[in-house]
Amino acid sequence: MTKEKKHAYTRRITLANKTQMITILYEMVLDYISEAEECLEYDDKTGFIEGLRRAMNCIDELIHSLNVNYELGNNLLALYLFEKKQIIRSIGKLSKDGLSHVTGTFEKLHEAYLSLEKEDREDALMTNVPKVYAGLTYGKGRLQESISGDLVSRGYMA
Repeated sequence: MTKEKKHAYTRRITLANKTQMITILYEMVLDYISEAEECLEYDDKTGFIEGLRRAMNCIDELIHSLNVNYELGNNLLALYLFEKKQIIRSIGKLSKDGLSHVTGTFEKLHEAYLSLEKEDREDALMTNVPKVYAGLTYGKGRLQESISGDLVSRGYMA
């Protein structure tokens, strides 16, 4: 993942509520799978395995966020575990055969959560984060970001 993409995800995570966090994790799974498939096209087996390993780490986060006291949580758990097995098979075969199913599943889940985001009015999970202002600088023609706020006391307040 590029440095710019990591920064964009980091910014979004600091401003996200619970529903948006799930949406971001779905996007990360899709990005890592896409990167892994690109690596395989260039015969970079290590990059392929690493990309799929990172996608599985995101799926693990999704699994940990489930509430299995409800039927929907159990259904999502079964779905996540099935897709994770597909990824493990792809790693074992060094092939992207099962990845199209995984991608399709996570694209559909991503769409569903995007529509849920519109109805979720909860506040962001993270507080005490600096504000980021972005804009074009004069004469440079590139995006410049400024961070303001209390950067010293971002931890626990005693």
